[in-house]
Amino acid sequence: MKSLLIRLTHGLSEQDISVEERPFIKEWLAKKYITHKHVIYQFNSKYRAGVLGLVQKGTAYLHVIGENVKDLFIAEGDLGVATEGDLVIAKRLLGKRGTPSAKIAEIVGREQTYSVACIIEKEQRRSLVELKTHYPIGAEMTPEALQEYEIGDLFKIDNLENSILEKIGNIEDPKVDEKIVLAQFNKHDTFDEETLKIARSFKEVDASKYSKRRDLRDLTFCTIDPVTAKDFDDAIYWDDKNTTLYVAIADVSEYVKPFGALDNEAIFRSFSIYLPHKSIPMLPRELSETLCSLQPHVDRLAYVFEIKLNPHSLDVIHSEVYEALMHSDRRFNYEEIDLFFEGKLQAKTPEESTIFEWITKLRKVTDRLKELRLAKGFEFHSTEISMELDENTNLVATTVAQETPSHGLIEDCMLLANKEAAKRYKRGLFRVHEAPSQAKLQTLYQELAGIGMHIEIKNSIKETIEEIQKQARDMGIESEVDTLIIRSQMQAKYSPINIGHFGLGFDEYTHFTSPIRRYSDLIVHRLLKAINAGDKEEQTYVLRNIESLSMEISEKEREASIIESEYKARKYARWAAQNLHKEFKARVTATDPELRAELHDEIIGAHLHFLNGADVSLFEDIMIRIDKVDIYKARIFASVVGKMDV
Repeated sequence: MKSLLIRLTHGLSEQDISVEERPFIKEWLAKKYITHKHVIYQFNSKYRAGVLGLVQKGTAYLHVIGENVKDLFIAEGDLGVATEGDLVIAKRLLGKRGTPSAKIAEIVGREQTYSVACIIEKEQRRSLVELKTHYPIGAEMTPEALQEYEIGDLFKIDNLENSILEKIGNIEDPKVDEKIVLAQFNKHDTFDEETLKIARSFKEVDASKYSKRRDLRDLTFCTIDPVTAKDFDDAIYWDDKNTTLYVAIADVSEYVKPFGALDNEAIFRSFSIYLPHKSIPMLPRELSETLCSLQPHVDRLAYVFEIKLNPHSLDVIHSEVYEALMHSDRRFNYEEIDLFFEGKLQAKTPEESTIFEWITKLRKVTDRLKELRLAKGFEFHSTEISMELDENTNLVATTVAQETPSHGLIEDCMLLANKEAAKRYKRGLFRVHEAPSQAKLQTLYQELAGIGMHIEIKNSIKETIEEIQKQARDMGIESEVDTLIIRSQMQAKYSPINIGHFGLGFDEYTHFTSPIRRYSDLIVHRLLKAINAGDKEEQTYVLRNIESLSMEISEKEREASIIESEYKARKYARWAAQNLHKEFKARVTATDPELRAELHDEIIGAHLHFLNGADVSLFEDIMIRIDKVDIYKARIFASVVGKMDV
């Protein structure tokens, strides 16, 4: 429903209305909420769609969706029966002085379409409640039915119909954590038969059938990915003689065409989701891990950026993007390339010898590209934590992911291709990042001043932040301060209009290099192919709903991030429940408005909540005791029992 409302805000073409959406269009047209002009349906200028915020004393604010405008005030008497979290259509009250206001015209759904409920027992009475809040939910279960289930049984709930869809497990089973985090956004690992049938219908690449593609199979491409990776989006090759970089990207758009079950499922998912023990792919594994994946020693279809650099300045002299045939000669993991850079890995084949020769030269280029990039952009060292789980998905260990030379090499190759892609259109899909607001910066400066930093405002935000980072390095709290700086910034998102990327310091930027796991990149591929072909009609077709699509994809990205972080929180909580009343080292991450800390011991990164305050400072190392764990809400409660000796 939210997707439909966003698309109606920007204008929805008749051909893009699904069968399920047509009754709503017909009804809202009759009620004059929307208009119909030149095969486009769009909200009447008097109406807006949004999500109702916190209701207090019969009033609320409506967070308008689909456009960046101020919230609308809903006064007492104009609210009707709407409650917090409702998706509504509201009529703007024009001509009124003061804050822009509106009146609820109709409740059309809930922002959170799905949720998870659990059976609890209080004072010998059972009830079905929302998992995270333990508040009653709309879906009901009779007292007799409640007795048929176990305490802690979990159910997926349809909030629109107030109905129970299925039992997903019991809170005592650690394996249910995956089902919990996926159910709240209606995500699933499996694909329906229609989608799988399409994915299985494709044959292995037969080079003889692609005579129009540029044949790059004689170039010694390689892939470099995490050791656990199964989907290989990108491969690289460096022609040192001609200072030319080849970035070959899986040609997903050759297989996933607009419309149809496969494309619809890809849009619905929009992103692959990565949990510590498995991935939930955007595309069926027959494509994501096989036919689209740039596996070694097999022919693959690729969409390739060929980028010629000035040998002295490393400016781009010329670039072109084209459909190609390629053949990866080696699949490396990051650790192998780092060992080679350290002189600890020798070539075992002629292909490896050739790759190592050009990759040594490429490293000098990417190191220089990074230097040039950081002259305008930022470098942050926030902590990325990997989890190791046992066969029952219980947490057994955590490790801090390290940024290494191999990561840096691949990153700057991909950044270069993404920049070149964004230069090829004025309207399309951009990855944008706005500069932080002055209010957020002031809050950041105050927090850092509170731990003894001297904040001197320089001529630019970049200079000010770099001075802060220098002080943080000297104080030994570089990653912690970088995390605070990141939090003070706006969130990167997708947009049809280019406003640049503040964090990277790029004038234009997009996502081109990961179409197996991001739908955004697939859109960019389709657009670039239409531009290359000079097909204006296809360009218009690709961009016809780009405003609403960019918002939807940004929303799906947020959902994927929430799923990944909430899953980790649940694993931390189960580990903490096995370590009640034990003491551990932790580091303070917030003191205002309440005390927060993260474990900094044998297990790293678990968020800790405190029922009482303590005389501690931001980033101070402390000893804590785990006092209580709420497995339902995935919260760990602790108390400060001492400070670490300095």
